[in-house]
Amino acid sequence: MGQIGRTQSGIGFPEAEQGGKVGTPFFKISDMSLLGNENEMLVANNYVSDVQLRRRRWVPIGDVPAVIFAKVGAALMLNRKRMVRAPFLIDNNAMAYIFDSTWDEDFGKALFDTIYLPKYAQVGALPSYNGSDIEGITVHRPKYKQEQEKIGAYFKQLDALVSKHATQLQKLKQIESAFMEEMFA
Repeated sequence: MGQIGRTQSGIGFPEAEQGGKVGTPFFKISDMSLLGNENEMLVANNYVSDVQLRRRRWVPIGDVPAVIFAKVGAALMLNRKRMVRAPFLIDNNAMAYIFDSTWDEDFGKALFDTIYLPKYAQVGALPSYNGSDIEGITVHRPKYKQEQEKIGAYFKQLDALVSKHATQLQKLKQIESAFMEEMFA
């Protein structure tokens, strides 16, 4: 995949810099679990201001779209991946795969979802990847971008449908829980 995109690792995110509510999103792996981020990173628990960017000399990843995923530890084994379509930062437990212009972004995300990344992890005290581990993966994709676009659109629509039903299921479980509490309180 290194000939058709590139990886970028995240950076350290000191606790003193965390907690911002506006600016550039600074995604952590835990943000993948936030409501609305089931397929694409739309919200973050932390944002950094332009002042922080200048002071810390942080450069947001502006080459989007990209897919982010855990690169170290137990979270890596969950094999979760999320699309990002706007400039962002990621912490040092994450990695981004940045698509080059030959990709349809939705096809790229769908293809990336089929790759079981944990099998490429280096064994050690904590499983982890290097960029070369990911860039060395061989993938096959349609020759024409038009084909990628059709496949990508189909899977994006399917992901949206699954997310919608997952949200509805979560709401029903909350209602059920509230009723059970009231019945047995």
